[in-house]
Amino acid sequence: MTNVFDSVNDAALRAYLFWVSVLTLKMLLMSPLTSVTRVRKMAFANPEDTNAVSRKLKPKLDDPDVERVRRAHQNDLENILPFFVIGFLYLLTDPAPFLAINLFRLVAASRIIHTLVYAVVVVPQPARFLAFIGAMLPMQYMAVKTILYFL
Repeated sequence: MTNVFDSVNDAALRAYLFWVSVLTLKMLLMSPLTSVTRVRKMAFANPEDTNAVSRKLKPKLDDPDVERVRRAHQNDLENILPFFVIGFLYLLTDPAPFLAINLFRLVAASRIIHTLVYAVVVVPQPARFLAFIGAMLPMQYMAVKTILYFL
């Protein structure tokens, strides 16, 4: 009996694991970015955090810069985590290594650019939209290819 993992190309798997690691690190850096933005703007969410700085400060939950970073982080959770799943399942379809590797690169680069233009150096639209689509279309392609393969 053959094992479904026997067909996974080593180069494609290595690329997948590399880019998953990069995107995981990127997501892990979003929490410190939120914290730094909170400190810079003195916009703390909890009374104990404000009291550590000054008893006169009140919690502030609506700072636009803090909320922008938080939305970028939320967007990562909504888009990068599904990539981890669909990218792995796509590997099980025995895709052409060149295609798989470049799809993984495109998704990762697009998600990194999305964060940069959304939360770090705010760039007007359509920059964020293009970065979002740059990851979404390859993920949809991988999902459809996976569904059709295992149909």
